[in-house]
Parts: sequence; structure tokens; C-alpha cells
Amino acid sequence: MPLPKIEDARKLNDQELADEIVAVKKQLFDLRLQQGTGRLEKTHEIKHARHRLALLMTVERQRQLQAQ
Repeated sequence: MPLPKIEDARKLNDQELADEIVAVKKQLFDLRLQQGTGRLEKTHEIKHARHRLALLMTVERQRQLQAQ
């Protein structure tokens, strides 16, 4: 699975963006839990989730600054 592109995040509306941020945070929590218990086989998924979260939060912040 390749790293997500910022263009994909920019296409989302504000509600979808907020929902996606919550979903990625939950996914990241689950991945960390699996890693802690030794059940995580694909450790790169944590990197992908963190990257996706950073992209989404960046887009959210850009929209907040534009609204001012």
C-alpha cells in the first residue's frame, strides 16, 4: 500500500475530513495495541497511519487558516 497523497485529503469536505481523522486515530491506537501485544506483523502500517494522520491534520489546519 503506497503512502496516501495530499490531493486525496483535499478532496474531502470538512465533515468527511473530521471523520477520517477520527478513524485514522482509532486505527493508529489499534495498531499500537497490536504492536504492544506482539501481534502486529506489518509494522509499516503504523508509519502509513501516522503519515495519513499528518496529511489530514495539515489539510484541516490549512482550511482553518483560510477561514480567518
